[in-house]
Amino acid sequence: MEFTDEWKETTLGNCSESIDYGMNSSAIKFDGENRYIRITDIDESSSKYKPEFPVSPAKDLIDKFLVKENDILFARTGASTGKSYIYDSNDGKLYFAGFLIRARIKNIYNSHFIFLQTQTKKYNRWVKLMSMRSGQPGINSQEYSSYLFKIPTKFEQDKISIFLNLIDNRIQTQNKIIEASKTQMLGLQENIFRQKVKLKNDNENEFPLWEEKKGGELFESISNRNHNSDLPILAITQEQGAIPRDLIDFQITVTDRSVKSYKVVEIGDFIISLRSFQGGIEYSNYKGICSPAYIVLRNKVEIITTFYKYYFKTPNYIKLLNKKLEGIRDGKMISYSYFSDISIPIPSLNEQKKISSILSAVDQKIQTEKLILKQLEKQKKYLLQQMFI
Repeated sequence: MEFTDEWKETTLGNCSESIDYGMNSSAIKFDGENRYIRITDIDESSSKYKPEFPVSPAKDLIDKFLVKENDILFARTGASTGKSYIYDSNDGKLYFAGFLIRARIKNIYNSHFIFLQTQTKKYNRWVKLMSMRSGQPGINSQEYSSYLFKIPTKFEQDKISIFLNLIDNRIQTQNKIIEASKTQMLGLQENIFRQKVKLKNDNENEFPLWEEKKGGELFESISNRNHNSDLPILAITQEQGAIPRDLIDFQITVTDRSVKSYKVVEIGDFIISLRSFQGGIEYSNYKGICSPAYIVLRNKVEIITTFYKYYFKTPNYIKLLNKKLEGIRDGKMISYSYFSDISIPIPSLNEQKKISSILSAVDQKIQTEKLILKQLEKQKKYLLQQMFI
């Protein structure tokens, strides 16, 4: 069915019964019923309320600060200015904090349709422009009230909202699939690396007992700078390991002179990152060069490198790293000598290969599901851009 009616210009203020500031109260331990939503309780990517660590307001609970059906919250100050949230009854009894502004949308409008306006490039540009002030950025209630956008008939609002809600629900489902796969991976790592389960070889016999050696017996520190600066510069990330900067949004620039001091990284090398104590040691699927500030590790003996790719990411190994912290500048780093002194398990090569195969299969599933999620998010952005010009 096609819509033929013209969209009319309106403002957030015209669509709202009221636009109000939240309560000025500190947060206390969750009382089991009354939740307190602050800027930090709104997820950056999904705009959903984060229920993992609920708190309650410390002051008297006043009904006028309750978030209800058709309410949209906006962050009014700080780096998150413009961040928005629409009330979901599944989030329970919510009081909103003083650094948030609430727009209570009139019943003659579809509140979800109006909330969708806050997911557009147009809105983001408006927020950036409006919050450009001296000092800390911010947007007050009058400024939010003036936000201008076009709106169709209520019937068309409802249809568009239902359609985009279906995509939102699919995105939520996809996120749950990813989280379930991550949980499966953590469970496998726990059972395998702590040897709670015993794997068997192709002949249905158990593999030999695991040996242990120090990190320095298995890996050496490599400082090969023999390159013509024609290799891709690698960013060392906790999410994707060592990856060419061109493949991610990495803004740091380097000079031709400094690149000459960069170290060569081969496929299968490991990198002790500047914040290795937070997330283990990173694996490289790429050949490239990295900053000389990083320590590049390469195996001295025959191993299945992907086995250690997963082992170095286990909570138990990261705890061992944290016992060996060495302060540098404004961060902390594990030195090669400290790494060398940590004991590392060595299963047989055949068991390393089997474990690597099991974990790689789950890892690949997670990456595939993440790609599906990206496509869904891309589809939603495209539709928003086409509908809300």
